[in-house]
Parts: sequence; structure tokens; C-alpha cells
Amino acid sequence: QVRLAESGGGLVQAGGSLRLSCTVSGYTLSDYGSMGWFRRAPGKEREFVASIRWGITASVRYADSVKGRFTISRDNARNTAYLQMNSLKPEDTAIYYCAVDRGRVGGGPPSRSDDFDFWGQGTQVTVSS
Repeated sequence: QVRLAESGGGLVQAGGSLRLSCTVSGYTLSDYGSMGWFRRAPGKEREFVASIRWGITASVRYADSVKGRFTISRDNARNTAYLQMNSLKPEDTAIYYCAVDRGRVGGGPPSRSDDFDFWGQGTQVTVSS
């Protein structure tokens, strides 16, 4: 059974930082796979945050709203992806979900929800003003 376990969420003041982790068990990502982070704010639809390819290029993709503030990274040996979030804003408040794309040939990491095959349960991030 594939499981994605997110951790690292919490309450932080605006301007602060948090680091989210997502560890995959029951499945080992291939070089063609990717991991991504999405979020759902209260009353809004789920939106893309960042993603990273699992192969040697480790190419990344970010939503415009988080560029320059968030950094996605990975540890292949641990089957884990991270999301370092700096300069947090109240509008970053949301439930953050990690997801796994089993694989695709070529191109950058995906950003559409439909591209991802497995999802975590989410971790709450709350940024106070």
C-alpha cells in the first residue's frame, strides 16, 4: 500500500519559515517520476505549489505566487521531498498536500492535479498577520 506522510506544518507569524517533509512508503519513485506540493486554502480550490523531477536533472517548477520564497528539494535515498517555505504570508495559509507522479518521459515536472497518482492526507499551515 502506498502511503505519503506529510509533516512540518504548524502556526507561524508572517515573515517566518516552515519546512514541510513528505515521505513515501510502499512505493519507490523511478527516475521518470516526480513529487509535488499542492495546497487548499479555506473556501478555495486546490492549487499547485511546486514540483520536482526524481531523475538526475531534478528539474523544478513553481507557482508564480511562491517563486523566490519556497524551495522544493528531494532526498532520493529517503524517498522524501521537502518544501522550504520562507517569508510566509497570511495568504499562504492552507492545507498542504504532497503527491507522487509515477512517471513520464521528457518534459519538466508536472503541475496539474490530474498528473499525480498518489496523494497524502495533508498538513495544516497557518500564517498569522
